[in-house]
Amino acid sequence: MTISKADVEAKAREITQVVSETKENAQNTAMVAGAGIALVVGLAYLLGRRKGKSGRAVVEVYKV
Repeated sequence: MTISKADVEAKAREITQVVSETKENAQNTAMVAGAGIALVVGLAYLLGRRKGKSGRAVVEVYKV
């Protein structure tokens, strides 16, 4: 059994295609994860602002 130039080129194209698909999937996953993290951080920020406005501490200073 001999390996021809066409066999090597076909295998190289196949590997390139698999790598390209894997890269696209990883990018999509990273985008979704980044958006999810941004949403959670934004929600925590907004809820923290709301909580901080409603329950402010009253500080009284007395001169002795």
